[in-house]
Formats: sequence, structure tokens, C-alpha cells
Amino acid sequence: MSAAATPWPPTGPESGPIATAPGRVRAFLGLVRIEHSVFALPFAYIAALTAMSRADDHVHWRQLLLVTIAMVGARTFAMAVNRIVDRHIDARNPRTQARELVTGVVSLRTAWAGAIVALAVLMLAAAGLNRVCLVLAPVAAVVLAGYPYAKRFTWAPHAVLGLAQTIGPIGAWMAVTGHWSWPAVVLGLAVGFWIGGFDIIYALQDYRIDRQIGVKSLPARFGPAVALAFSRLAHYATVLLLLWFGTLARLGWTWTAGVVAAAAALAYEQHLVKPDDLSKVNRAFFTVNGFVGIGLFCFALVDLVSRGLRG
Repeated sequence: MSAAATPWPPTGPESGPIATAPGRVRAFLGLVRIEHSVFALPFAYIAALTAMSRADDHVHWRQLLLVTIAMVGARTFAMAVNRIVDRHIDARNPRTQARELVTGVVSLRTAWAGAIVALAVLMLAAAGLNRVCLVLAPVAAVVLAGYPYAKRFTWAPHAVLGLAQTIGPIGAWMAVTGHWSWPAVVLGLAVGFWIGGFDIIYALQDYRIDRQIGVKSLPARFGPAVALAFSRLAHYATVLLLLWFGTLARLGWTWTAGVVAAAAALAYEQHLVKPDDLSKVNRAFFTVNGFVGIGLFCFALVDLVSRGLRG
């Protein structure tokens, strides 16, 4: 069922009150996995700080705060819409049957309200940055909201997710400068290939049930071996794009060292998951990818500070 076919405010048993207001907020934050912001947020910081370094070598804390708010708002909106649109699919998958919208821990009304609040937060933060961000924020929201529908019509929804994730670094750079930037595009593409690559790995968990219920993905269409080959290619592209970004942004050897470390982490991630052994998917997904984002940010920060960036 599409989100457009769902009345708002929602009615029926899914929409009834089930908890106090603080309890609903906590449950909603669990629904959208707010802690997973660690994956994309560091790259928005890399883009924003690099743009600041190129402009005047000063950290503009107000802009950085608004970038943070916009990123968290955008991701929360996207995750809430994803969970709403996918709730019937989640109910048919044993791995996802305990998700909050399936069990009723979060009502449909609360999920819609949270999504709308997150969208409003994104728009307000964009308005506080500059006119370009305000104009483009609705476009970003549409792209982010479109991802959950991809698995219904293409076996490569991971590419659609990757495309959506390119928005973060590009938007963060434009938040600082108000202008389009090719270095930011390259960094955005690196993030897109990275997230698309590990989304393929994540989808391996469900490829059998996806085939049964008609959900499309690379693993469901081609099997684990071919899907992992696509994931490896995506991560090779990630490393090359990160190196290219460093060249375009005139970063130094510290950034290059960070990319080498990230490449090693991605190689380890690929080593953990094998076509005939998917038992380590969660370790590959959560532990390794958390290190890639935070680690690269730390290397970038050291590089920028060594080149004159000041608070």
C-alpha cells in the first residue's frame, strides 16, 4: 500500500494512543534508529568544514549546527516514511516483525506526526542557512521519501538509496557557500556508493523471504555471490572517489591515510560476509561502517586543522 493511499490523520486500530507522550517520542526514535545518523553525518561535516576552510579558514558554528539539524531532520523524515511505507512488508518478514509499527509500539498516527515534524525541522534549518538550501530542501525530501518504493519496481533499490545519500555532502557544502560544488558532488558520490554497497550486504539477510513476498533487490534477483560482487565494485568506487575528492579539495597526506584506513575497513567488511556464510552481516554493517564514517571525519579534521582551519 502506498503512503498516498493512506488517509491522514490515520484511522483504525494502528492509530490509537498506546503510550504517554514521552513514551511515544522514545518509541519513535527507536523506530527511525536515530543512532544510525552516525553513518552519513560525518560526511556532511567533512563537506561543510572543507568549504569553510577554503572560504576563510574559520569554523562557522551556527552553520555547522544548522547543517546538523537539517541532516538529522532529513534522515529522520526519510526513515519514518520508509517504515510507514514498508510496514506491511515488515509484517511478512520474520526478521522485521518486531519493528515498532508492526507490533503497535508506535502507532501509525505517531509515525506520521514524527515524519511531519522532522520535515518541518529540515525546512526550518534550510531556511536558516540560505535561500538555495530552502529552495532545494523539498527536492531532497522527495528523493528521500521515494526510496522505499524502489524495491517495488527495481532489483537495484540500493542504487536509489545511494543516490539519495549523495544529497548530504552536496547540501552541506551549499549550506556554507550557497553554490554548487564539484568536489562536494564527488564526495556525495563516494557516500552514495559506500552506502549502496553496504545496503546490498544488509539485504542479504532477507533475500530468500524477499523472493517469496516479491520484494526486489540484487540478492533476491541474482543471489548472494553476484550481489556481493556488486557490493565490492561499489566499495572500490568509493575509495577512488574519496581519493579524487581529496585531490579536488586540495587535502593532504592525512586525508590519504584516512582513505587507506577506510579502504582496509571496507576490505574487512567484504571479507566478513561470504555467499555461503551470512552470519556476520550485522558486524559488517554496524561496526565496520560506523568506523568508516567517524574515522574519515577524524582524518579530515586533522588535515584541515593542520592547514589552518580554526574554530
